[in-house]
Amino acid sequence: MRASAIKLAMLATMVAMTGPAAAEVVRLYAAGSLKSALTGVASAYEASTGNKVEMKYGPSGVLKQEIAQGAKADIFASANMEHPQALFDEKKSGPVQRFARNTLCALVKPGLVADSASLLERMLDPGVALATSTPKADPSGDYAFEVFRKAEAIKPGARAVLEKKALQLTGSADSATAPAGRTVYGWHVAEGRADIFLTYCTNARAAQKENTGQQVVALPGSLAVGADYGLTVIDGASSAAQRFAEFIMSSKGQHILTDHGFAPGQ
Repeated sequence: MRASAIKLAMLATMVAMTGPAAAEVVRLYAAGSLKSALTGVASAYEASTGNKVEMKYGPSGVLKQEIAQGAKADIFASANMEHPQALFDEKKSGPVQRFARNTLCALVKPGLVADSASLLERMLDPGVALATSTPKADPSGDYAFEVFRKAEAIKPGARAVLEKKALQLTGSADSATAPAGRTVYGWHVAEGRADIFLTYCTNARAAQKENTGQQVVALPGSLAVGADYGLTVIDGASSAAQRFAEFIMSSKGQHILTDHGFAPGQ
């Protein structure tokens, strides 16, 4: 009995000395359009595992370049498939998975008459200020310019006109930052810098909630452009990072993403 008591005492001492396992930190680099959704996913993951997620949001192209140059990221969640695929091709990360989908919409200022049928005409109007994000730095800009390429098939000469007039107001390292608590797209429209802003439908709906009267107009089928979001785990990341990536792909993670307006990745 005495020997057993001594063993129990020693075990209790060891447990007291070691304590609970230290929480692991996962460093997430993610597209700005994912901020609300992935913050929710991260909170659910933290609650279920005790680990912590440190998040950095921004234009996917800019984040990809930072990671390629050695930024300490564990997971990269991009608004396209190309940027994470480039990291995989450079042997800097694991395979790329599509984890969410989005579409492009037009955020339109109050009072401007526009619907899907008339949207191209409104965008071509010299008196209408048209805005996009910055191509290459931000996939949203690339998707917008894909809209312009599609417009060429409908109205010859439209592509050149739209590319020339498009104001690239977001997505670059030196783009203006919206005030705290404001979506940058709704802010630009509210301040009169843009009459029509081509952005993700999730962004447009968020802006509309903040700015009464701003309209969300769906692109017609002939101009519609979808966005595939890709996820990759950076080489050398911890097992906690891999588990977080799996959590994003899980039914619970996907449910949170769809609650924020994204379509499932698979």
